[in-house]
Amino acid sequence: MAPTPRRNRLRALAVAAVLATTGTLLAASPQPAQAALPPQTIKDPVHYWNDVLLNVVRREGGGPGPMARAAAMMNAAIYDAESSYQLKWKGRITSEPYIHAEKYAGWLEGPDEEERVVGRTAYNILLKLYGKNQTAYLDARFRERFGTEPTEFDLLDATVVGKMVTQMMDARNGDGSDDNRVYAGDSAPGAWRPTSYPDMQDPSCTQASQAVTPYWGLVKPFALTSGSQFRPPTPGLYGTYEKLLAGDVYKAQVEAVRAAGADKPTAKTPVINRTPDQEAAAWFWANDNDGTYKPPGQLLQATREIATTRGLNTYQNAKLFALVSIAMADAGIAVRDVKFLTPIDLWRPVSAIREGGLDPEWKPLLKNPAGVNVTPCFPAWASGHATFGAAWAGIMTRYFGSDGIAFDMTTDEPRSPVKSRHFTSFSAAAREDAYSRIWLGVHFPWDAEDGLTLGDKIAHHVFTTKLRTL
Repeated sequence: MAPTPRRNRLRALAVAAVLATTGTLLAASPQPAQAALPPQTIKDPVHYWNDVLLNVVRREGGGPGPMARAAAMMNAAIYDAESSYQLKWKGRITSEPYIHAEKYAGWLEGPDEEERVVGRTAYNILLKLYGKNQTAYLDARFRERFGTEPTEFDLLDATVVGKMVTQMMDARNGDGSDDNRVYAGDSAPGAWRPTSYPDMQDPSCTQASQAVTPYWGLVKPFALTSGSQFRPPTPGLYGTYEKLLAGDVYKAQVEAVRAAGADKPTAKTPVINRTPDQEAAAWFWANDNDGTYKPPGQLLQATREIATTRGLNTYQNAKLFALVSIAMADAGIAVRDVKFLTPIDLWRPVSAIREGGLDPEWKPLLKNPAGVNVTPCFPAWASGHATFGAAWAGIMTRYFGSDGIAFDMTTDEPRSPVKSRHFTSFSAAAREDAYSRIWLGVHFPWDAEDGLTLGDKIAHHVFTTKLRTL
């Protein structure tokens, strides 16, 4: 069998690795001449490879938890690779690595070396995560960035890139992200169940076993000690569904979303208590369906826009994106712990309203691309959007030293009547993100509030324990 370009590259890497460990003059070995980079529309390599990631997510689909895990793996590896470059050629780093920074071999800095260290690390992480379906796309984006094939030999693969990729993959191997056990469900009133009513036929959620990533709360976090580290008490403090449904607080929660989250007025719910701006915000933050960059992707896009406005350099971008991504990855794990691994796997508002006898015709505002009213295929409490948003806002506030920074955000949601919204603070964006789920009719207020609290606790823990200033 004739050797393929990828096999040739692997052989070259193996040879270079052997040379690196046998005491030969690898450091002085000349590299093949590097072609000049093509003209770049996205200047910073951290921004470029996050753009690649978001497009992979649009193409690949899947839940927000796995997407956030991929972002954390890629951005933490980029940060360690960039730290290695800084340590080698700038003499020092100002913040600790996530895993390890390598002061790699080399006498002279090669052309576009920082770009190559970052890009080749990002490409190889994404290839390992999404190579089954997205290799052609990843290769095309690599060629777009470098003007060369990703299979061509580069000594940096042996001296630094391979080590960055390997240490990240080793750190995440066996982390529980491949747990494919299905959810058994519970028929008790108050417990989550698929909402496949005759007028809300969602083929992706007709039975409990279709619940999305029910054991993601057991995935090994990137910074937390466990997914349950900051588990909020309510509504789990009720202990049983019977006590929960009998409580006045629960009944007030149901009434709040019944009025604010209905799609249209009905005979039993004649008034919708939602302003036009709240409805616009509800759709702006949705990004639920495949083909969008999902909730974590919207926040990564905002990170890029804010970082660009504030003129961050590549090292600063690498740290910011790593912190944001680690916090959101752990937010995805922690909120799944709350949803599935606590005593209360809370049903969605539509179940509470219809099966509680309040309004058999009530539907949430949220719809799928076919225009069918739907609700996410997993329990309500706590809100993933709220937890992701607060984790992001908490990191941004701590990184920039202020919450009160004005910025604009964009959306991928095709139903959104506006493509951008302006915010005067990070916390204001997170709170609107959280309450958008009530206006869409898929969450209760305590889902939003507990998610906001959970996300900020995660952000504080990540910021104070990872990538700390040296």
